[in-house]
Amino acid sequence: MIFILEDEQAICELIEYALNTHKLESRGFAKPSDFFRVINDLNVDSMPDLILLDMMMPEQNGIEVLKILKKKQITRHIPVILLTAKSSELDKVYGLNMGADDYITKPFGVLELLARIEAILRRTKGLACDEYNFQEITLNPKTRSVSINQNPVNLTFKEFEMLSLFLSNPHLVFTREQLLETIWGSEFQTRTIDVHINTLRTKLGEYGKYIQTIRGVGYKIAKQ
Repeated sequence: MIFILEDEQAICELIEYALNTHKLESRGFAKPSDFFRVINDLNVDSMPDLILLDMMMPEQNGIEVLKILKKKQITRHIPVILLTAKSSELDKVYGLNMGADDYITKPFGVLELLARIEAILRRTKGLACDEYNFQEITLNPKTRSVSINQNPVNLTFKEFEMLSLFLSNPHLVFTREQLLETIWGSEFQTRTIDVHINTLRTKLGEYGKYIQTIRGVGYKIAKQ
């Protein structure tokens, strides 16, 4: 199930139709209050697989809604794609740093939107291993949880995907371009990778040292 929070009825209906033709269930909401009224009543097994979130809406803007979603334990791991007319790099980076997983500007092509949705759904549903362990770090793809010495660590969707990629391929070096293609599946500046690496290291605390920079190449996870 995909939730669409979009106040422009024509756009919402277009997205719903496109998703339906690709056999993806969806539900649209015109106001954040209606959206939260529904999502707050759902249990963990009924949460949407992905949320399409418009930036400019009545009641609350998209960033405010995103912040609320990322603060709640039950919703913080739901991937979010922002929909907005703002196209500057600063707006994109700000949205991603707030926890969004992708960003698409209006007007957008339906095929591009579907491709980005399906790329995220493939990654979230394609994790088969029960658990990854590296030194003190444990990652569970099914519960989308990370812990260090059994203490939980809260990561954004993209941070989790990046750490999962590293832990499933220890000692393997990934270039920035490979990380962008594998995790974002769309065009962003390579500086996006550096920003997320820095925040991931910070959240891992003293164990962030395991994510090593290979100068002129990229990153890997390894014991120093």
